[in-house]
Parts: sequence; C-alpha cells; structure tokens
Amino acid sequence: MNKTLNLLGLAARARMITLGEEFVLKALPKGPHNLVFLASDAGKNISGKIINKTDTYGALVINTFTTDELSKAIGKENRKVILVTDKGFIDKFKEYMNS
Repeated sequence: MNKTLNLLGLAARARMITLGEEFVLKALPKGPHNLVFLASDAGKNISGKIINKTDTYGALVINTFTTDELSKAIGKENRKVILVTDKGFIDKFKEYMNS
C-alpha cells in the first residue's frame, strides 16, 4: 500500500494526474488509459458519478485509500478523486495492486 501511495506522489510531481471531480469527469472520455483513485470515504453523490463514468469509459478504479491518505500522498488537501493518465504509471499501479 505504501508503494502505491509513494508512486501516486511521484505521478503528481510528474504532472501525470488530474484532480477534482469536475476535471476528472471531463478528462475520462479523452484518454484511452485511465486509472481513478476514489477515496473510500467519498460521498455517495461523487462516488456514483465517478463509478458511472469509469464503467462507461472502461477506466480502472482503486478505492482502498481514504481522503487523508490520498491527499497526503500528493501534497494537497481534501482530494477525493484523482485521475492518472500516463500508461507507464498505470501499469506500475496495476503491478503493485496485484502483488
């Protein structure tokens, strides 16, 4: 788990992420390679919208981390939805989550 959050921080520093519900919802249709981190404590409204869009566009969702964990990993406050758009980072996240 710690490796995953560290990699998320690296992706943030590399500017390979999109933050916030509105921006993530707009960016999902644009990319063929998408992975969404959705906070496990996100509200039903946000979760429903994000899950619906990820199902539509075939994006992967990881919802094992809380808002605090995600926020701390990227150095921002109160982040519930994070979109990773880089294929290299996504492949590494899949590797970490499957091990």
